[in-house]
Amino acid sequence: MSSSISSKKILITGATDGIGYETAKVLVLEGHHVLIHGRNPDKLAQVKSQLIPLNSSVKIETYVADLSNLSEVFTLANSIKQQHSQLDVLINNAGVYSTAQNRTADGIDVRFVVNTVAPYLLSLQLVDILGSEGRVVNLSSAAQSSVDINALVGDKTLKDQMAYAQSKLALTMWSRYLGLKLKGAGPIFIAVNPASMLGSKMVKDAYGVAGGDLSIGADILVRAALSAEFADATGKYFDNDVRRFSSPHPEALKDDKVAKVIQTLDGIIAKIN
Repeated sequence: MSSSISSKKILITGATDGIGYETAKVLVLEGHHVLIHGRNPDKLAQVKSQLIPLNSSVKIETYVADLSNLSEVFTLANSIKQQHSQLDVLINNAGVYSTAQNRTADGIDVRFVVNTVAPYLLSLQLVDILGSEGRVVNLSSAAQSSVDINALVGDKTLKDQMAYAQSKLALTMWSRYLGLKLKGAGPIFIAVNPASMLGSKMVKDAYGVAGGDLSIGADILVRAALSAEFADATGKYFDNDVRRFSSPHPEALKDDKVAKVIQTLDGIIAKIN
């Protein structure tokens, strides 16, 4: 990416390891003002200390929140809005494949909360400061599977792989929905499969393999966040396995099913306060 690009203010969720951390490193090296999020304050502070020497002239901020707790997502958004009246890019990178406890206190599958509901809520809360020139980049996946509304609301239990795949399709659905709904009036929304089986902790834990070079994923997230090739990509899905814009799972294009997913997400959020 050209170093002539003006400095942008960019929030990355899940920036303490994996693709999020690699993306943060690239953005710091390029001179951007980076807001990094993590759920562990000690790890977040350690990551900040690792990023600072890469480019001592840039500003790096840290924000702590457990995205499996939607009240903390509200608090995170409010904290950012108190500090900033404007944000250029939100990269919804944080995700989970499996945890020791797969249910939240509200009885919803953690994978849906972290991978789908939390980034939806955070995006909605930050839409105003992102404005019409901003971008929201959502980390999707090649693993996408038809969304079971009963599973989304917590009435049905799914195995790890299915819960993950459904949560990523639901993310892709709302990304397209908001991208088309707010076209011209709000930030652009882009769902990105960063490439399959990259060497993140999630891939290692889920599949027991080392995985590919994380810089492949970081590169496409940076491009989606900043490059001109994505300037008119709102509502689109970019598949980095084939290195082009592509069609998501067919269900993401079914307006009636998308409407049900959006209604369900809004219903989950409405119960928080």
